[in-house]
Amino acid sequence: MTNRTDVTIAAINGHAPRIHPSAFIAPGCRIIGNVEIGAEASIWYNCVIRADVNRIVIGARTNIQDGSVVHCDSPKPGRPAGYPTLIGEDVLIGHMAMVHGCTLADRAFVGLGSVVMDDCTIESDGMLAAGAMLTPGKTIGARQMWMGRPAKFARDLSDDEIADHQAGVARYVQNGKLHAEALGPGA
Repeated sequence: MTNRTDVTIAAINGHAPRIHPSAFIAPGCRIIGNVEIGAEASIWYNCVIRADVNRIVIGARTNIQDGSVVHCDSPKPGRPAGYPTLIGEDVLIGHMAMVHGCTLADRAFVGLGSVVMDDCTIESDGMLAAGAMLTPGKTIGARQMWMGRPAKFARDLSDDEIADHQAGVARYVQNGKLHAEALGPGA
């Protein structure tokens, strides 16, 4: 993976990215520092995953779609651990999202163009709608959808909507394999 010329995968501050061999990393990505990417995860074209001041964990089968940025927050007085970014398994993160110093539980959903800020949590099967901004310290509960800038609770998600999100996860796992095959060895 580190010999590819179409991505940047670099160590910083003594920490190198750890990427499962089955993960798909698209051309144009920049993955820096203390990053862990799980099995069958997919990081799509031109994403930046930068863990230079804390750590970032991305769980199995999670997808981070094109142009998204994932960062973390450094330790500070009164906050000695800072805010790592912890992303669970089977998470969908839409195109051009900004995810910073937060926790996304298994099966969370971040809509395209959304912003998730420091010390936020999206619980399992929770959803931040497209274009929304989850301001610092907020929590989206399990099966809740929040929307707006700043985001506020809108409604609970139906079983069908949650099933559709998980079908999307499966499609992205398959799509990652198809793109890796189309791009050839090393992708």
